[in-house]
Amino acid sequence: MQPTQSSRRILLPVKNWFIVLTLFLALLLNLIPFGRLPGIPDWVALVLAFWCIHQPLKVGMAAAFVLGLAMDVVDASVMGQHALAYVLLAFAAAGLSRRVLWFPLAQQALQLLPLLLGMQLVMMAVRMATGAEFPGVPWFLSSFTAALLWHPVTYLLLTPQFRPEDKDVHRPI
Repeated sequence: MQPTQSSRRILLPVKNWFIVLTLFLALLLNLIPFGRLPGIPDWVALVLAFWCIHQPLKVGMAAAFVLGLAMDVVDASVMGQHALAYVLLAFAAAGLSRRVLWFPLAQQALQLLPLLLGMQLVMMAVRMATGAEFPGVPWFLSSFTAALLWHPVTYLLLTPQFRPEDKDVHRPI
């Protein structure tokens, strides 16, 4: 299998402020009131999984816990529901990060799908254990939507790290 042109590019190190900014923007995207529309992805989970896969030493379970508590507060859900689910997602994503990065983006999305579905199952189990009703099968569409968005989100979040294509003769590298 011949590597593509984009896979041979060397990435610059990611800036910490960019990681924080993207996680904050994902939190803001989760705050948009879509009502009960099925299929709207959990943006925090998607961006958190991305950074746990691409930067497992910088983003991990502590960030997932803090973001989960923030989502619990703003979503007015059971305290710890999102926190537990995000921590388990971050643990699984960081643990599988080396394996996932070997595959093309379409296969990465297929490997991310069970992680996102597992996260939703944990949230549903916590909700149902506290007396909530079953949210219905369409509630799980958001994991499939997030997996479909893996390709554009990856390019969007990696864009600031791409080195210039053209070679500068005055630069040693």
